[in-house]
Order: sequence, then C-alpha cells, then structure tokens
Amino acid sequence: MEQSVQTPMGTAPVGKLMRSMGLPIILSMMIQALYNIVDSAFVSNMTGGEAALNALTLAFPVQMLMVAVSIGTGVGVNVLVAKNLGQGDSEKAAQAAGNGLFLGLVLTLIFLLFGLAGVRPYVASQTANPEIFALAVTYLRICSTASFGIVLFGIFEKLLQATGLAKYSTIAQIAGAVTNLVLDPIMIYGLLGCPALGITGAALATVLGQVVSFALALLFHLTANKLVKSGLAYVRPRGRIIRGIYRIGLPAILAQALMSLMTYGINRILVGVSEAMVTAYGLYYKLQQFVLFAAFGLRDAITPIVSFAHGMHSRSRITQGMKYGIGCTLTIMAVGMAVLLLFARPLWGLFGLSGATQALCVSAARVISLSFLFAGFNVALQGIFQAMDRGGSSLVLSVCRQLLFVLPVAWGLARLVSPDLSNAWVVWLTFPIAEGLTAAIAGGLLVRLYRTTIRPMQPRAGNPADSPPENVRKT
Repeated sequence: MEQSVQTPMGTAPVGKLMRSMGLPIILSMMIQALYNIVDSAFVSNMTGGEAALNALTLAFPVQMLMVAVSIGTGVGVNVLVAKNLGQGDSEKAAQAAGNGLFLGLVLTLIFLLFGLAGVRPYVASQTANPEIFALAVTYLRICSTASFGIVLFGIFEKLLQATGLAKYSTIAQIAGAVTNLVLDPIMIYGLLGCPALGITGAALATVLGQVVSFALALLFHLTANKLVKSGLAYVRPRGRIIRGIYRIGLPAILAQALMSLMTYGINRILVGVSEAMVTAYGLYYKLQQFVLFAAFGLRDAITPIVSFAHGMHSRSRITQGMKYGIGCTLTIMAVGMAVLLLFARPLWGLFGLSGATQALCVSAARVISLSFLFAGFNVALQGIFQAMDRGGSSLVLSVCRQLLFVLPVAWGLARLVSPDLSNAWVVWLTFPIAEGLTAAIAGGLLVRLYRTTIRPMQPRAGNPADSPPENVRKT
C-alpha cells in the first residue's frame, strides 16, 4: 500500500500547523477584501462619489461570482491534491493541478464573453438611474473582460496552500494589493502625469493588481512547489479528474455564488426602499467582508489540514483540526464584532458619505455584527464538511445562511421600513436571524458526521495509528 507523503501536513502538531498555515491565508484573504474597500474609499471622494459607490455596489455581486468560481475550483483542486499527496499518489496530485489550470483558462473565457455581452442587461436589471448605470457598466466591463488575473490566481493560490506553502500565496496577494493601492489614486485622480480616469481608473488599478498576484503565484508554484509536478501533459483535460474537482469544489462555488445571489437580491429589495440603503448596505458589506474573509482564510487552512488527515485515516488529526479550526474562527469573529460595535462611526467617517447614508451604515454595522459568532461557526463547518467529502452538507449551510433564511426575511422586514427610514435598522435583523438558524442546523450535521464517519474510522496501514474507538476495540 502506498505511504502518505511525509510532510508537515501529516506530521506537525495540528495546532502549530493551523497557525503557520492559517495566519498567511487569513492575511491573504483580508488583503483580497481590501481591493473593494480601497476602490470604494478612493471612489467615494471623487466628484459624484455616492453615485459611484452605488455603481460599485451593483457591480459587486459579479465580482464576488468571479471570485466564487475561481476559488471554488481552487478548493476542489486543493482538496484533491492534498488528499492524493496524503495517500502517496503524486501522479494523481499533478493531474489534479494541471486540470485546475485548464479549468481556469475556460473560466477566463466565460467571463470575457460576459464582459462583452452581458454587463449592460445585468446592470439595467438593478437601476434606472442613467448616471449610476453608465458608471457600473464601465467598471464591471473592465473587471470582467480582464478577469484572468483573479481567476488564475485563485487556482495557483490553492495549489500553494495544498502543500503548506501559504506564505507564498500571501506574498503574491500582498504584492497585488499594494499595486492596487498605489495605482488607485494615480489613475482615479490623475496624478504623476496620468490622466484622471475616475471609475475607469479604479477598475484598471484593480485588474492590474490581480495580474501581479497571479504572475507571482505562478512563479512561486513553478519554483517552490516541489511536491506537485508540473508539465503540459498534466493540463490535458481528464473527465474523471474534472468531475473529482467539482464534486468537491462545486459546493464551495455554489456557497460563494450564493453570496453574489444574496447581494443581488438584497440590492433589488433595498432599491425599492431607498437608493441610500443600497449604498449603505454595499459599503457595509465590503467592510464586513474584511472580517468574514478572515474566517474564510482560516476555513481554507482547515480544509487541506483535515483533508490530508482524512487521506491518512488519522482520526485524532481530524478531530484536532476541527477543534482548533472552530475555536480560532470564533475568536476571529468575536474580535471583528467588537471592532465594528465600538468603532462603527469613525470607520464610516473615512468615506465621503451624506449624514443619512452614514447613519444607515452605522446601524447596519451595529445590528449585523451581532451575527458574527454564528457566521464563524457556520463557515468553519463548511470547510470541515468539504474536507470530509461532505460537500452536500456544506452546500446546505450555504443555501440556508445566504438564501433560504435571508431573502424572504429581508423582503418582509423591508415592508416595515417607514418612508423617513427612521426604523431602517429592522432590515438588518435579517442576518442575525439567518446565521442563528443555520448554526442550529450546522450543529446537527456535525454530530451526524462524527457519529457516522469520524468515530468509526480505522487507521490506514503504514501511517501512525490512532487508537481505535471504544466500540471498535470491544468488537
């Protein structure tokens, strides 16, 4: 029987491994969240800033969808590569990596076609304001037609993470974010001899930053990722490998895509109340992503660690990964909740908002942040379920927390908002309700996973044996 590849993924203490992998990934994900925050901060201070902010809010669901599909595909590649390495099959790991690259190229072509033909009808479905429409179309068309940076970075980022090289993906992410941060004011306002491009400059700065991240991640994969073999032969599409990638990654894609659908649906609900509420929700959501993406980053450390242990059939490392992963995620979300509750008003002062819109942002921060602990628990369990080949359970949580318990509740609560928006905060209750109900379901699914799969698990020959569970020893 093949031996698992001897790497820190299979031998290092799980707590230490979680910290060493989790911190770079968390930093990477938080930096990714900065892209939209930085764009919003600079755009809000240009002429017609609130209209431009509204336009960015309308474009945001598609940007999230691009991230969802690329990261979800990457998650499938990540888990398949880590699991095959855990089982000692480096050839299958290389095939999974090569087919991930092939899928990234296909996705880039799809988003290019959307950018050319689909942007205008998409934006028109959300606004009749000609100024906002023109700004949103301009921004989104550039981001869609030049999506290859964000899509291919999502693939190579996960390949680096699958073998414990998360620090390299973080370096690539930081380089892209710094590029965006430097180019944004130059291109938006027209500094250092560059013409003032406004929202066009914001879009160009974003895609150039993404290209820098992709180029560095590719370089690091080719030079430092020694456990995964590279070559054009591995890029040849194989139906079995692609099915394996999406059997794992499709729930992750749908989970992230549901965020896009939820945001699009909330935008449609809120625009019937007030354009200011759309702007406030969009801006709040981007700042919330800074906290939530930290939880996503830790989830992306939990997934390969637990998946590698699953490939080893190491029950003790699986349970340790679950314990550390859930505990660390809850800590991150508690800190994020405290920051938003305490500093909501100063944070919104960074943006050029009217008094009414700023008040709506503050109320959103103080109400929605109450859902963070539930959200952290749900996100951690999504990663655990993906790693344990329970993609269906992960998808159930996503549907509940981002669709089933959100849009109907938001629609009903929006009917209660008065014309002067004095009680607009009631709409924000949607999110604590949705996350709380989902957490109850998640707990039940976790108990079932442990009883049916983890507790009866037998160690694989050739790997450090876990003690068999009590019921197995007695039989």
